[in-house]
Amino acid sequence: MREGERHGHLYPLYSLCLVWVFQQNQSNMERGNHTSASEFILLGLSSRPEGQELIFSLFLVMYLVGAAGNLLIILAVGSHSHLHTPMYFFLSSLSLVDLCFISTTVPKMLVNIQTQTQSISYGGCLAQIYFCILLANMDNFLLAAMAYDRYVAICHPLHYSTTMSLQISALMLGSSWLIANFHSLLHTLLMARLEFCASNVIPYFFCDLVPLLQLSCSNTHLNQLMILLVGGLIVLIPFLSILISYIHIMSAVRRVPSAQGKQKAFSTCGSHLTVVILFYGTITGVYLSPSSSRSADKNSLASVMYMVVTPMLNPFIYCLRNKDMNGALWKLLSVKALSCGL
Repeated sequence: MREGERHGHLYPLYSLCLVWVFQQNQSNMERGNHTSASEFILLGLSSRPEGQELIFSLFLVMYLVGAAGNLLIILAVGSHSHLHTPMYFFLSSLSLVDLCFISTTVPKMLVNIQTQTQSISYGGCLAQIYFCILLANMDNFLLAAMAYDRYVAICHPLHYSTTMSLQISALMLGSSWLIANFHSLLHTLLMARLEFCASNVIPYFFCDLVPLLQLSCSNTHLNQLMILLVGGLIVLIPFLSILISYIHIMSAVRRVPSAQGKQKAFSTCGSHLTVVILFYGTITGVYLSPSSSRSADKNSLASVMYMVVTPMLNPFIYCLRNKDMNGALWKLLSVKALSCGL
């Protein structure tokens, strides 16, 4: 709790920084020779009117399923004391991050489709960038923490209680939030110094770094360098730790004499690795690939995969196939049904 309180005092600082960013941008607009955009146009996934209803229905269903699934995981872990372990602590944290992740962009997209508008304010665009980077980083760090937790549990079970205590898990989570906040703030501040004096059309359904850099008439070399260096390290280090953890896990599982035990362990690792490959593969394709190989359609589809599809699937892949989690969810749903008189 002390770690969380300490980090909690930092959030007013982040808010003040964001307010300063907006004020600085307004001043630049007033005194500069260029005219900066006060709003942007989000083209979405389709420009055809007949496709808007289908897109609205599809994303509404995905949002509701993802939000409900992640919320159930959080409630189930919080209401059952036997799930208060490091593994489920990270699972519930991942569900909270994914719930916030899909809520950052999808509701705005649904409102735009319903009201037949495509605009987003400059401040709203920067806010989307900030929270998208923050939550993507947290997904990144939590996937690594979960892989390390399973590595310790399978390869060093006798040391698990000391290596992965709740205090150490809370420290890992708090450190992840701190790093993720500073990384997202870095890119937001760098983006705020740019000017947009030409087109304000973004071929995405949300504000993102790559299309905004392409619209800017300022020098964006520093922004691109920070994406490659800082962003590359933040993605690469957790990914390598996940890869190394799973290599050790599979090596340990191969020595298990029981065929049933091997099959269960490999099945669990395969499910985890599916999400890892989906998440890291799409992020790498959007942010770390050469600009000459990028296209708006491919980047937009990849963004849907890691921002909407992956958070929606995570509750099913990580939790719903787990017997303890299944039992906790059934108990939670049964209590809710009885309380409603069903």
